[in-house]
Amino acid sequence: MFQKLVAIEPVSLIESAEAALHRYAKEVMLYRDVPATPDEIVRRAEGADAMLISTTSTISADILSRLPNLRYVGMCCSLYGEESANVDIRYARAHGIAVTGIRDYGDEGVAEYAVSELCAVLHGFGCAPWDGEQRELTGIKAGFVGLGASGRMVADALRYFGADIAYYARAPKPDAEACGMRYLPLCELLARSEVVFTCLNKFVVLLHDAEFEALGSGKMLFNTGLSPSFDREPFKRWLSCERNLFLCDTEGALGDPELLNYPRVRCMRKSAGRTRQAFARLSEKVLRNIETTLSQIEK
Repeated sequence: MFQKLVAIEPVSLIESAEAALHRYAKEVMLYRDVPATPDEIVRRAEGADAMLISTTSTISADILSRLPNLRYVGMCCSLYGEESANVDIRYARAHGIAVTGIRDYGDEGVAEYAVSELCAVLHGFGCAPWDGEQRELTGIKAGFVGLGASGRMVADALRYFGADIAYYARAPKPDAEACGMRYLPLCELLARSEVVFTCLNKFVVLLHDAEFEALGSGKMLFNTGLSPSFDREPFKRWLSCERNLFLCDTEGALGDPELLNYPRVRCMRKSAGRTRQAFARLSEKVLRNIETTLSQIEK
């Protein structure tokens, strides 16, 4: 059992999960606002041997060095790799501090957003139909840049409706090939697709000048990731084509608030993955990480 567990900011746990934290620590403190400074983070976590964080604070090596009792940091958010994490995992590992994160808790909502937005644009729900007349998903050439959990969920949904699916990933995926999804080199994928979904890890940028040139005009580009998948300037040039359209759920996926004013940008400004069900899945995975880490620490 931890001596003191502190959530230094809102971490999106459901009520029953917050109550369950008391099974894992003698003292539990939950802060309901985001700390404004690193000093405030240190003040809140002082004396704690376990800390919970979300995406809104960065836990640097300096902060970790000022918390000598700390043995565990639980990220109540996605952890894809050390480079994109908002915790200095290398420092933590070198100083015996365990760090865990979670994945794949909001993908269902993202898939629902992507399919519903594509249907709205093709049919002209609340806008003019993209092709000038209503159109189904059947037969649309959809390309996926990245085919992880969320990308695969969107691809499977579109395949159910008869879309023609191709994808680009670091390596071909036999299970996707078995379902009729074709692996293509990136520029070839962009050129053949009518609608492209970039479903990449945070801070991964794959669309540069050459890629936008291959993508060309008369296309739709979705970004379902947490950060831009493209270089800003070639993206802006691509947007200047009248028949191109960019779609995303959050401003983070767009990257630049100025782009919200562009007429060919449809940004919902709301995370599709932050659903009631997603918070329940997040809570379950956070508690499981705490329990697993405690069992390893107490061996």
